[in-house]
Amino acid sequence: MRIALVQWRAAEAAPEENLRRGLAACERAAELGADLVVFPELWQTGYAPCPEDAAGARAWADLAVEDTGPWLSGFKEAAARLGIAVVTTYLRAERTGVSDAAAVIDRTGTLVWVYRKVHVCDFSWERVLTPGETLRAVTLDTAEGPVRLGVMICFDREFPEAARVLALDDAELIVCPNASFLCDDRLAQIRTRALENAAAVAVANYPLPTVNGRSCVFDGRAVERARPRDHRLALAGTHQELVTADLDLTALRAYRARTIWGGAHRRPSAYHALTVPRTRPPAVLPTDGAAR
Repeated sequence: MRIALVQWRAAEAAPEENLRRGLAACERAAELGADLVVFPELWQTGYAPCPEDAAGARAWADLAVEDTGPWLSGFKEAAARLGIAVVTTYLRAERTGVSDAAAVIDRTGTLVWVYRKVHVCDFSWERVLTPGETLRAVTLDTAEGPVRLGVMICFDREFPEAARVLALDDAELIVCPNASFLCDDRLAQIRTRALENAAAVAVANYPLPTVNGRSCVFDGRAVERARPRDHRLALAGTHQELVTADLDLTALRAYRARTIWGGAHRRPSAYHALTVPRTRPPAVLPTDGAAR
């Protein structure tokens, strides 16, 4: 299947303009033969931060949209018309507050799943967001057949548990809308998430000047014929582009059936500490390690 990552600039706090740009990206992805198109984090608002002042914060929160509204319907209609699956991102209106959400839409225009970012950056303006509580994979219908798809959003990828939970739910492909600088360490982190879970990971990021691009895809097939294999399928530069990568699902499924990685050799009885809630926050809010 061909994956298209939208490494385009979005307009800050301008949902209608970003809908227009997003639909244009879907059109271009379809022209390139993509089966799935993935947007960066909070595409609807261009990852505009919540202002500190009360009036600005209210105006920012008013940008949030509902799943049944016209903004998301535009992508659903485009998916059905173009026969392409879409993962688009938006500020979602909740009963109480707003969340950082990704809508998974299949090639018929059906809304399959709405993922709400679990690990919000509560050391930044994202503290105003309502975090999600669920990480799970869904079966997505694409032109190349069904694929088990999981979603993480930006800061989620910093936690190995997020990708592992998705892999344990049989995710073959994990997509990650992103809005942060992808330094070499973070690229290594993404490669590792793919390797350790024997799952493809695709990250869509904003270009300069918002952040630094480097959208990427790793297919998770880290060994071939008993030798290490470079499983990077794509790595973008820093400027605006539509990045495509071809994922061989047949080869990935065969690899997952025989690899030592993934869930086959886990020892959950030894991992009790992973389920113990943190008892205290960091003494000082981070400055290093929190680069957007």
